[in-house]
Amino acid sequence: MSEVRLESSIEGPDDAPALILANPIGTTRAIWDAQVRLLRDDFRLLRFELRGHGEPGARSAAPPGPYSIAAYCGVSLGGMIGLWLAANAPDRISSLIVCCTAITPMPSRQAWLDRAALVRSEGMAAISEMIPSRWFTPDFIARQHGAVSAVVDMLLGTDPQGYAGCGEAIADLDLRPTLAAIKAPTLVIAGAEDVAAPPWQGARTALGIEDSRLTVIRGTAHLAPYQTPGPVSAAIRAHLAATPRQRT
Repeated sequence: MSEVRLESSIEGPDDAPALILANPIGTTRAIWDAQVRLLRDDFRLLRFELRGHGEPGARSAAPPGPYSIAAYCGVSLGGMIGLWLAANAPDRISSLIVCCTAITPMPSRQAWLDRAALVRSEGMAAISEMIPSRWFTPDFIARQHGAVSAVVDMLLGTDPQGYAGCGEAIADLDLRPTLAAIKAPTLVIAGAEDVAAPPWQGARTALGIEDSRLTVIRGTAHLAPYQTPGPVSAAIRAHLAATPRQRT
């Protein structure tokens, strides 16, 4: 396999425990800015851009697909990556948090294949109007125009090839058989109004992992860390505080 360049950043004390913050499809690492402000004094935070994702001039490479979760892929897609890593490289994950993450394609495998084909043929603008209602609650869309527009700009700035490749990886996803192999203490966070990864998906995830618990955040949808950073950050901090720290 050829080398693939991924844009990344590290913040926080050199001797602090490492915490990886991985993004949803169609966004950049800026989605975690609120958590970084709250956690960077206590953790060494690693953020990275998915294939074909990132700001102009700081975008990860997007080689031709298809991609796979095992070789690469990714709140949401980032949580899928975490579940796969915790099951297949358990010595590398001492504590796991998955937020607004489905373990099978939502709404369906074909829907993701169709979306991948659409952005390849017509670009990211072809899906930009449908995404806000899947990522945010109607009230947030009505009140926070600037915040929603900032995320739509992230989507529009994504390389269609990278988005499509990640979407095809999600289409082929079925993490249910891997859950029993996860031994890391796990927190599953779900948004109460998330239509992209509904709370019942979070419940299935938590039920499949022995040392896990589910927290449902009210009044939020798929991008819960962005829409409701306070409650999500508090849940993250509480989970990490209860997990023995491993220095890197």
